[in-house]
Amino acid sequence: MTAMKNLNPKHFLWEMQEDVAVIRLNRPERKNPLTFESYAELRDTFRDLAYCDDVKAVVFASNGGNFSSGGDVHDIIGPLLDRDMKGLLEFTRMTGDLVKAMKACPQPVIAAVDGICVGAGAMVALFSDLRLGTDASKTAFLFTRVGLAGCDMGACAMLPRVIGQGRAAELLYTGRSMSGEEGLAWGFFNRLVDADALEADAIALAQSIAAGPNFGHMMTKTMLNQEWSMTLDQAIEAEAQAQAICMQTRDFRRAYDAFVAKQRPDFKGD
Repeated sequence: MTAMKNLNPKHFLWEMQEDVAVIRLNRPERKNPLTFESYAELRDTFRDLAYCDDVKAVVFASNGGNFSSGGDVHDIIGPLLDRDMKGLLEFTRMTGDLVKAMKACPQPVIAAVDGICVGAGAMVALFSDLRLGTDASKTAFLFTRVGLAGCDMGACAMLPRVIGQGRAAELLYTGRSMSGEEGLAWGFFNRLVDADALEADAIALAQSIAAGPNFGHMMTKTMLNQEWSMTLDQAIEAEAQAQAICMQTRDFRRAYDAFVAKQRPDFKGD
């Protein structure tokens, strides 16, 4: 297994809060845009998390009052105009690989969204497992605003599953911002919190999850993703198999022993 607690990335910030990794983009003066380098390093980091046993949950935090302004206009969009089709496809596949890696890593990912959360930044939030927002959150899928389709990084597959087809279509066609209140009402945000408490609340939520049965959480995330393409009967059978596997873990025994002893279980993730 890979140890990642002491990770020292070049293109974003990484901090450990007990078993929770906190990630922040670090260009607050420009509302935290993504660059070619940060895309690639984030992709590789989330891929490595699949083989990591010292990080139990991840918080993707805001920085300086904003989450992310998406792909940097000068560092990404400008250079893309000079690429041929092969080079463009290399880039679009890389951006998709980031959110695929977020979906595939076993750790629950919580996005703490304050202020601007647009374009590729909105996709990072969308592909997180849970999302906390604020009254100041402004989430927009801006792809049509720059002359592209709304179908970027899996948006047309994931956004309708989270907020519904009609609402997703409106946001993807118009590129308008979804307010924090709309995001809460539509199910994009799990809850809204005060901006001053946003990161602390997200970390506390992540730590509470990290203290649980991590193998069970991994299996939960796996089933949430895999069952999209299953029939109901297939899903019920897959969950029967998944639960039988979890029943072989020591955490299942720990939960039983703790219940009998009228104590809280001390889960170890094995």
